[in-house]
Amino acid sequence: MSQQITITRPDDWHLHLRDGALLESTVPATARIMSRAIIMPNLQPPVMNAQQALEYRDRILKQSHAFPNFKPLMVIYLTDNTTPEMIAEAAKSGHVVAAKLYPAGATTNSDSGVTDLSQLSEIASVMAEHDMPLLVHGEVTDPSVDVFDREKRFLDEILTGLVAKVPTLRLVVEHITTKEAAQFVMGQSDNVGATITPQHLAYNRNHMLVGGIKPHYYCTACQFLSAILTNKPYVMWLVRVIIVSFLVQIQRHILSRPKKMPAAARVASPLMPQ
Repeated sequence: MSQQITITRPDDWHLHLRDGALLESTVPATARIMSRAIIMPNLQPPVMNAQQALEYRDRILKQSHAFPNFKPLMVIYLTDNTTPEMIAEAAKSGHVVAAKLYPAGATTNSDSGVTDLSQLSEIASVMAEHDMPLLVHGEVTDPSVDVFDREKRFLDEILTGLVAKVPTLRLVVEHITTKEAAQFVMGQSDNVGATITPQHLAYNRNHMLVGGIKPHYYCTACQFLSAILTNKPYVMWLVRVIIVSFLVQIQRHILSRPKKMPAAARVASPLMPQ
């Protein structure tokens, strides 16, 4: 007897499709499974305004024609030159749903990111006025700060003050990796959420460092797993991570049997538009 697992069609809330020829592979692989996806804007050059976001969206849609129900949700990339008018234009476009903060030099293609994080409140206030979420790559870039402490320092030095100044801002702390990040999010209003990358929890610092450094294992997400295992209040976080990891495995199973993947309802995020 054949067996079939049916799940709600998921959304991908943090997706790097890249650009150019890569879209021929990345877009169909996503659109086959996902209903919607938040599209990261750190291309070369980055997607910095509404026009660039809509042009990028068109390139994505050309590669998803076999999956007409797939909906890319576009994001613009904040820079030192982002203006309130650019935020307003993006919000009115109908397809840009958020703006992404990359501290300059923090990660892939972040060289054009924000250099003075203390000046975020003006743009954040405009985003709050337009009900546009701010997606945050949360780490300081000071080379004197240990890489495993950079997320906590960012929370202490940047996000705590920003949330206090602009309490109506909808904010997502991306791919959190520490106990402190979980505590920060859980201590805020419903306007603040987070994403977690569950597959990163399979590895820790020993995997990266023992026997010589293995840079492809680099991710501080292992700290988050250690934190929840040693703090009883965070047991439910572990349960949630396990559930998400299980869903990832189900998705892989479905990917291997695309003809049997059922159509299902969309799943909604409390922080994102429907």
